[in-house]
Amino acid sequence: MKQLLNQIIKFGIVGVFCFFIDFGITTGFTNFLGVHYLISKFLGFVVSAIVNYLLSIKFVFTNKKEMDKKKEFTVFLILSAFGLLINEAVMYACFDGAYRHIAILQELISESLMVSLSAIIATGVTMIYNFISRKLFLERK
Repeated sequence: MKQLLNQIIKFGIVGVFCFFIDFGITTGFTNFLGVHYLISKFLGFVVSAIVNYLLSIKFVFTNKKEMDKKKEFTVFLILSAFGLLINEAVMYACFDGAYRHIAILQELISESLMVSLSAIIATGVTMIYNFISRKLFLERK
């Protein structure tokens, strides 16, 4: 149990670091460069996922000995693709699903702040998926 808690803490530290990469790219590209939020989120997610993979393999999860690096990275990419779908869906649901259709939200929150809040929510949901899927498919038993 202590080993799992230690692993969750390490995953959280890596996740926070990668969150800032994802968040910075997403909000920077959208709010300062005018790139559509879903494209910005895609770019932020891809860059942070690569960094997350490198850090997670090095510091968080123990490699499956029977899995070669090419196969391991392929599994990671497949898991990340599902994570990206979850991330984009949550981002869309928050922004286009809720914000665009709820007038009171538009009155209370600026569009750029809503992009930021949506990015935080999407990252939180995806982080849970990432931990569980990577633990199941990438870690040595």
